Amino acid sequence: MSSVTESTREVLAGLSAGRPEALKEVVGSPDQFREAAGLDERTFALVRLAALISLDAPPSSYACQVATAIEAGVSSDEIVGVLYAVGPQIGEPKVVAAAPELMLALGLSLPDAGEYPKDRD
Repeated sequence: MSSVTESTREVLAGLSAGRPEALKEVVGSPDQFREAAGLDERTFALVRLAALISLDAPPSSYACQVATAIEAGVSSDEIVGVLYAVGPQIGEPKVVAAAPELMLALGLSLPDAGEYPKDRD
């Protein structure tokens, strides 16, 4: 097995954790893409979140993007709204897979097995 440098470990750890500074080094700054898209910061954050859900992205991606969306002024209800918006296009499995990742990214605890939220009034 080849040896791994500290620099390599740091880059991979940063990417694995979804750290914005590590991502900027590899894929560029989201701001440059937002400007090119012509979208306001909130809309851009919601669209990026919808893309993560439709791609069945890894957990660290949700943590980073949810934090970015909240910083842009997106509410937790709007984040759930993204599930409603993309659900019919992407299907039940991806929506169900995204829900716990969004819960964790929002700082919520996952429900115990068999526990379901009560109906909303």
